[in-house]
Formats: sequence, structure tokens, C-alpha cells
Amino acid sequence: MKVLVTGGAGFIGSAVACRLLEEGHRVVVLDDLSTGFADAVPRGAAFVRGSMSEAAGVLSGQGPFDAVLHLAARALIDDSVRRPERFWRNNTVESLTLLDAVLRAEVGRLVFSSTAAVYGQPDRVPIEESAPTVPANPYGASKLAVDLALEAYARAHGLAAVSLRYFNVAGALGEFGERHEPETHIVPLALEAALGGRGEFPVFGDDYPTHDGTCVRDFIHVADVAEAHLAALRGAVPGEHRAYNLGNGAGFSVREVLAAVARVTGRRVPARVVARRPGDPAVLVASAGRVRRELGWQPARPALDGMIEDAWRFHRARPS
Repeated sequence: MKVLVTGGAGFIGSAVACRLLEEGHRVVVLDDLSTGFADAVPRGAAFVRGSMSEAAGVLSGQGPFDAVLHLAARALIDDSVRRPERFWRNNTVESLTLLDAVLRAEVGRLVFSSTAAVYGQPDRVPIEESAPTVPANPYGASKLAVDLALEAYARAHGLAAVSLRYFNVAGALGEFGERHEPETHIVPLALEAALGGRGEFPVFGDDYPTHDGTCVRDFIHVADVAEAHLAALRGAVPGEHRAYNLGNGAGFSVREVLAAVARVTGRRVPARVVARRPGDPAVLVASAGRVRRELGWQPARPALDGMIEDAWRFHRARPS
């Protein structure tokens, strides 16, 4: 199968592209490197540096393609509140441009990188796919808009479409790990704090209605996320759009993550409590029953310490 991976130079995209190559697929990566890295594109994948506006040329000029895995997006929630126009343009408008190119090139399958942010402040946890989608920020709204477009495109044009709604992705797959600029994810931030490179780790609130007062989140290994993309590629049904949550179904608090980082690294993580961030839900935990039933996927690496060990190994291997 020949597959175009948008955003394949990023953290998750590079891991997905790596697993596609290992499974024998031919892979073309399209990435503008605004947040990705050229050296993260796996060996064996063809690389095109460009934006979504160039997807049509790639699909027609290097085709035919069997599928598109669309992971390119802006993903900083705080930034989406300050500059929503960038997120609507990059996440929604450019995704619609890609969808039109997919139709013209007669690509039959599309797997979309969606997010748990489409649910906003959930009424119940674990969160099922049937939960109300009421995004609390422009990032989640821009992703939900694409989910809704995929529903319509699949019904009207016979596209086989799957949206994968990630919860908190962590860990590393060999040489493919997190190195965002700026970094906003809890595990790499905690690792940097443990190394003394970032000062104290900010704990945003310790008065939530949870067992230790800090937010609880569902963490999933990036290798499991990559496997879910392969399962979605195999299980996509022509004329249907299906959305699946990707999580472990269990949550860890911020303090539990910091304790796990300390266990793995053997270093204390200096931390200080600061004010809550507006809109942060107390608990976000996925129900992943649907993806298990329909695609036969379930996380193989659910242990938090294992995710942090892989991230720590990647972090230490990076040149200083």
C-alpha cells in the first residue's frame, strides 16, 4: 500500500511512518517543518517539504496513493485561544483543502489525527465516543470541524474515513520521541526539570476534586498510537466515518507523573504549585471499548513508568 503521511516529521507522525515502513508499506511524508524535524523522517520514506497546499501536487504527481494519514496540525491549546485564526486556517481550512485533493486523486482511505479536546469539559468519565462534543478552545473546535467534514465526505463520496481521538501521548519509539519547540507536554517538561534545565515544574492547581488535588490524565504510549493507525488503515470502511478514542482507560495525576519521573531518573523533580489554567478539566480518561471491539486494538504498553523510561532513553540519547 502506498501512503501519504502529513506531519510525518513530528513526534507521532514519525512513529506512524516508521511502523508503516516496517509493515512493508511505501511511505511519502509531507511536512513543512514548522514544528517537525527533517531528521525525524524515517529512513526509507520519501520526504516532501511543504504545506497542505502542496498535497494535491504530491497526490497527483507521486501517485497513485492508497491512503492518507493526516497528522499535520497546530496543537498548542493556549496559543489557539490567543490566535484562533491560525488554528482555523491550519487545522480546518487546510484539512478541507487536503480532503478535496484526496477526492480528486481518488484516494480511498483517510485516517485523521483528532483529539480528546473535542469533548471539552466531560460530564462523565471514562469518556465514550457518544459523549457530547463541546470543545472548550479553538484547537478542539478546529479538529471537531474536520471530524464533521469527514462524516459528510464519507457519506457523499464513499471515502473510508477514521478519526483517532488521542488522549495524552507519551514515550518514544526508538529514535522517534518528543522534542517540541516550545515544549508543552508534561513528561518531557518533567524530565527537563529533573535534569535541572528548566527550573521548577509548574503544577497548575492542587485543589481539584481528585485523590491528590491535581489533574488526572489518560496517558498512552506513542508506539500504541502508531499501531492504532495501522489498525485504522486496515479497518476503514468505504462510505463510513468512524471515530475512536485512544487511551488506556486509566488516569494518572500530575503528582503521580512527577513521582514516576523521579523513580525512573533517580532524580527529584522540583515543582511548585501555581494557579489553575482556565478550562482544565479535573479528569480526562478515555473509554477505548469501541476501538477494541471494532478494530481489535488495545494498548500493549499501558505502564506509566515504561512510557517514561522510553522517553528518558530518547532524551538522554539526544545531543546536548
